[in-house]
Amino acid sequence: MAKRSFSQLGNDLYTGEKSFNFVGKRKTWYLIAAIAIAISIIGPFLRGGFSLGIEFTGGSQFQVHTQAGQDRDLSRATAAVKEVLPNSEPRVTHVGQSDIQVQTEQLETAESDKLRGLLAEAYGVDESEVTASYIGAVWGQDVTRQAIIALVVFLAFAALVMTVYFRTWKMSLAALTALMHDLIITAGIYGISGFEITPAAVLGFLTILGYSLYDTVVVFDKIRENTKPEQMEGRRTFAEAVNLAVNQTLVRSINTSVVAILPVASILFIGAFVLGAGTLRDIALALFIGILVGAYSTIFIAAPVYAQLRAGEPKIKKADEHLLEQRAKASSDSAAPVTAVG
Repeated sequence: MAKRSFSQLGNDLYTGEKSFNFVGKRKTWYLIAAIAIAISIIGPFLRGGFSLGIEFTGGSQFQVHTQAGQDRDLSRATAAVKEVLPNSEPRVTHVGQSDIQVQTEQLETAESDKLRGLLAEAYGVDESEVTASYIGAVWGQDVTRQAIIALVVFLAFAALVMTVYFRTWKMSLAALTALMHDLIITAGIYGISGFEITPAAVLGFLTILGYSLYDTVVVFDKIRENTKPEQMEGRRTFAEAVNLAVNQTLVRSINTSVVAILPVASILFIGAFVLGAGTLRDIALALFIGILVGAYSTIFIAAPVYAQLRAGEPKIKKADEHLLEQRAKASSDSAAPVTAVG
């Protein structure tokens, strides 16, 4: 019954029998987006900044290999670090079903050797079962630099392709506005919640762009179809035609988002809670947040922004005013009293 009702809703939205006024209420969506962006920018700084992974900050990393089923109380590792570095705040996490990972600031050789021994003693394993490594910040900085270059190239190429394909730069601008909205809010959620930003998370951020842009292009393609002169024919204003296109693709956008987010949620659950695989968790978490934010921006940001950018064009403005005048006249005529002739 629910499936049939959802299908019926999709049919009604496509034919225009039912409609959600996405474009007409654009100021509300803009306000919500502005508040979310402001929180995403200010929130992380109020919290003390982003939580950067050791790949970006540099430091020492230890991995304790224990037996499956052995007690892996993380407080033991924290206490061991405190003996060597009393003022340190180490990052201690479970890795898989048997390992424990400890990350600290950079240690001297003597400090590193001492901490290895303390960790081995804390978990009752041989010192050879505790591996130590140093991670420099240069690698993380290089990843960041390459990611920024990739982002700029991607945005420039996407803008060019969309301008050529849709034959208007205003669709490119609207799509890029939605993309920046997605990136800022996703990064803000990371910063506010304290999720660690790692190179894998950065890759997840870049992957979001492809998904968000795909969803936007699908909607924009329908908008282009609906706003052709032969489709308009004095029946709808430009904003109404854009709104109809969003409604017509609404069910598809929801289905696409659900289909995309289910496997990502599965990877997130398995990576974080079953395997303890940090890379899987970081990528999946960025994708999970980005897909939700991207689905919102396509409907509530990209399409309304495009409609507003085009609404001021003389040709469109003139056609809209003419149509509204015709409607007002038709409404006035139908409301006029009829005089009987006898």
